[in-house]
Amino acid sequence: MNPFWVEFPQRAHFPLPKGGHVVGQFWKGSEKGVSPACYPCHSLLGSLKEESLGQGKALPGAEPFCRLSLFPPGTTWSLPVSVAMALALLGSFLAALLALVWLGSRWLRRRGAGWGHQTLCAAGPARADDVRALVVTAHPDDEAMFFAPTILSLGRFQAQLWLLCCSSGNYYNQGELRKNELVQSCAILGIPPSNVTVIDHRDLPDDPAVEWDTHLLSTFVLKHIETNHINLVITFDAGGVSGHANHIALYTALRSLQSEGKLPEGCRVLTLKSVNLLRKYISILDVPISCLQSQDVLFILTKEESEQAKRAMRCHHSQLLWFRHTYILFSRFMVINSLCLL
Repeated sequence: MNPFWVEFPQRAHFPLPKGGHVVGQFWKGSEKGVSPACYPCHSLLGSLKEESLGQGKALPGAEPFCRLSLFPPGTTWSLPVSVAMALALLGSFLAALLALVWLGSRWLRRRGAGWGHQTLCAAGPARADDVRALVVTAHPDDEAMFFAPTILSLGRFQAQLWLLCCSSGNYYNQGELRKNELVQSCAILGIPPSNVTVIDHRDLPDDPAVEWDTHLLSTFVLKHIETNHINLVITFDAGGVSGHANHIALYTALRSLQSEGKLPEGCRVLTLKSVNLLRKYISILDVPISCLQSQDVLFILTKEESEQAKRAMRCHHSQLLWFRHTYILFSRFMVINSLCLL
């Protein structure tokens, strides 16, 4: 085992710790007469913890330690010039690459604002202004946290929008407060209060530990689709974006309606594509990656629309814990939505 070197002022009276022993010579001398003394000891922690030092007490007659290190005093580190140059070049390359990705992301973001119209018309109704879209969410705040790029982009294309929230978000007994926050958020996103519906059913609680009944959920969704003549439904995919059981239950319900042929003719279902944790929190840097990935519809917000999405999210005051502020700043779902046809 390599010895540790313990440095302290020479005038300190330092008895050798129990279990330690000197394995080299005893150093003295310094430039300005304040002589340090160093004992190399095989045990830095084991023996010192047994003494008063381990309890944060000063040694008898000694000043606090100046340094604890693995090497004798005066030891210096140096790198070969070739290694230092290689590291500098590597750092410069990575910085240039990051800057290039950032600039490319911003350029694609400006250009990509119109792509959603083209991809939407290819995947849904022939004209974007013929779209009657229903966004199906599990909790108040899902619409701003996950679907803001879709909602704002559809609004930009003059689509008619409805929102169906399948629980009141009453997990912490804040159901009524969260309903009001939802209406305020939707108003900023362009969905009028008359088009916002919240299901408050005892069998559909805001609880990740409760498995929502697929038949019951399908009944509510289908009734809303038929009543409002919806021709495009947007909800979560099989991963639920965050893995929340209530999110995944919405996907299961829509998949069940489609597989059983219960959806009206011409009604399409788009699911929000889940991504891995790294991509989830790199904001607009995910734009190039999203452009290269396969999806049926891609919505990218402009900078102004992204600020609008953030204002909508801030309407959910009851949910704005510290990590939600981090989410607002860094989540790609505040800027980008990749959707796939079910």
